[in-house]
Amino acid sequence: MTRIVRTEDVAEADVAGILCARTGLVEEAGPDGRGAFSSRRGPVGRYSRVVEVEPPSDGVARVTQTVDYELAVPFLGWLVALPTRRELGRVAPESRPPWWGPPAVLDADAWQEVGALLTLSVVLGYLGTLLTQTVTYSAQEFHAGTAAEGVALAVVRGDVIISLGLVALADRKGRRLIALGGGAMGCALSALGAVAPSLAWLAASQVLARGFVTAATISSSVLIAEAMPKGARAWAMGVVAMAAAVGAGVCVFALPIAGLGIRAWRLLYAGSLLWLGLVLVVGRRLQESKRYTLSRNAPPDLGHAGGGGGLGGAGAARRAIGRSRLLLLSAAYFCLMMFVTPASEFQNEYLRRERHFSPTRIAIFTVLTVLPGAIGIVVGGRLADTRGRRRVGIVAVTGVSLFGVIAFSINGWSMWVAATIAAVTGAAVTPAITVYGPELFGTDRRGIANGVLTAAGRVGAVIGLLGVGVLEERLGSFGPAFAIVAVGPAALVLLIIFAFPETANRSLEDLNPGDAPIIGPLERDG
Repeated sequence: MTRIVRTEDVAEADVAGILCARTGLVEEAGPDGRGAFSSRRGPVGRYSRVVEVEPPSDGVARVTQTVDYELAVPFLGWLVALPTRRELGRVAPESRPPWWGPPAVLDADAWQEVGALLTLSVVLGYLGTLLTQTVTYSAQEFHAGTAAEGVALAVVRGDVIISLGLVALADRKGRRLIALGGGAMGCALSALGAVAPSLAWLAASQVLARGFVTAATISSSVLIAEAMPKGARAWAMGVVAMAAAVGAGVCVFALPIAGLGIRAWRLLYAGSLLWLGLVLVVGRRLQESKRYTLSRNAPPDLGHAGGGGGLGGAGAARRAIGRSRLLLLSAAYFCLMMFVTPASEFQNEYLRRERHFSPTRIAIFTVLTVLPGAIGIVVGGRLADTRGRRRVGIVAVTGVSLFGVIAFSINGWSMWVAATIAAVTGAAVTPAITVYGPELFGTDRRGIANGVLTAAGRVGAVIGLLGVGVLEERLGSFGPAFAIVAVGPAALVLLIIFAFPETANRSLEDLNPGDAPIIGPLERDG
């Protein structure tokens, strides 16, 4: 139990605000007969805030505030303990939620889900970036050129075939099973890369491993969207993506190992087994989605409402809306991944070949330019929840494509600046655009729909990878190649402007009316 006692002199006009129940990080109830405020929702277990006010003098009152609380945020307690203490101990009138926290108050179950999925995403982030970070070194051992790298990276996108089957299973057996099972299998199968005898075998093993990793990532995004209130979905998906970036950063920090010898890159694949224990720990805390459970337990006449079924014209209309949404978002994912994927996959190759960076210098460049992306995720997620997804999406997609092309075209300090801006704006794409996937489909088909969107993105990624690989060899540089494939993000901006709906601050049941009868007693603000 943590106790914070503070005494401050405040303006008499501010006293009334201090004596009101707060709704920032913690949603308070009260005061009770003893003048104490308790907690309705928030990242705390036991909670009490007592305010004592001395009679004012000359327009100033002395206020003593005592806050007792027990932080209840699994996995993240060490990270949020200090900012939570600072926020809860503040003697001030009601204010908006802290900049680092969710725009809407989360209950204890939601905080537990965030903590568990952030931890799992660290594992998935490491596994998902292994091939990206090491392909230039494995290709060097196997005497393969840029085109062969592009083919290998494209072939790995076939993992979506495996992931589609798994996320379809998630709609029948549960999101939790696929999130945890996919993470565990991803760890085990990724380790096979350590003994790959050729680039083709490495790519094949990664198809298997990343199929499970991709399914776990999709299931995690569905879980987090279904657990969050309507005012915090984009924020939550953003911080989960940031955790994945931390996992990718671990791989980047370990990249200098690849410079120890021609075969040293294999150690990074062997290290995948070290993450298995963390997946097992997460399994003790991660809960199944309440929306999914209610959907599976719904009466037969309601069981397909969320997916656009039902009788008569209403059911047909819902199916038509579902198809149009799937087509729209598939086109969006295709256009985005056509640029973003090759920009990520070929960055190390570009730095090694055109800028002559060593493995250590590549790691430093990646960390220093990508780390500020956390700003884009946090700010982008908050703005997407409070100002709207479409505005943030237009700025984010434009920024990542424009400055991405610039970063692949110039040298010196300006290249570092351009890459940093691309990372910051690109990071905001996740909370602003990918949140649409879980939002625009009913509970009983949310998993498979997001699997299809991922597949559309994979097709765009394959075209981008093959295109950049061939164009670079013909044009002799990555800059012109990326300028050509930037047509994808340009098309996406037009789609956002003219076709995307605004989903901020709308419940999943408002966006998918067929789910409303299924959800029943569940609080429908998420």
